[in-house]
Amino acid sequence: MEELELIIEATKEGMEASLKHLESSFNKIRAGRANPAMLQSILVEYYGSLTPLSQIANISVPDGMTLSIQPWEKANLGPIEKAIFQANLGFTPSNNGETIIINIPPLTEERRKDLVKQAKAECENAKIGIRKARQEANNDIKKTDGISDDLKKNGEEKIQVLTDKYTKLAEEYLAVKEKEIMTV
Repeated sequence: MEELELIIEATKEGMEASLKHLESSFNKIRAGRANPAMLQSILVEYYGSLTPLSQIANISVPDGMTLSIQPWEKANLGPIEKAIFQANLGFTPSNNGETIIINIPPLTEERRKDLVKQAKAECENAKIGIRKARQEANNDIKKTDGISDDLKKNGEEKIQVLTDKYTKLAEEYLAVKEKEIMTV
């Protein structure tokens, strides 16, 4: 019985991890408004090693369409600007000698539709992760010895309830992101 509860708990953690990954993927999809998470993947050459931008500069959002990057050392302005260009995110940074300003261009209707497709693909990946966790749990339950068939069936039903719950949550996240992207 205890083994069954451990399997269910591990499955729940796996499904939550899929949702967390979905959230972080959604943060990288820009919806027309400035968000520091847009620059999360940028690595800057800093004293010979690649360092995340957030560890060498302060990133702020002065208004809904602008990102401001204030490096802690002015010598990093050039490498930060170069890293933003190389990341190929579609942004054109401007350097005023103190900070780097990125104006976020408004999204076209076609670009919005592409971003919705990307969001749907990320949601589908999360659902695949959730179903994979269910499949692994059901296999583990079937392999468990010393548990009656009724308890195994009960465990599989609990796993299915979790699967339905997390799949529904992923779809709700997608609906919110889709609305955010399509809102002009």
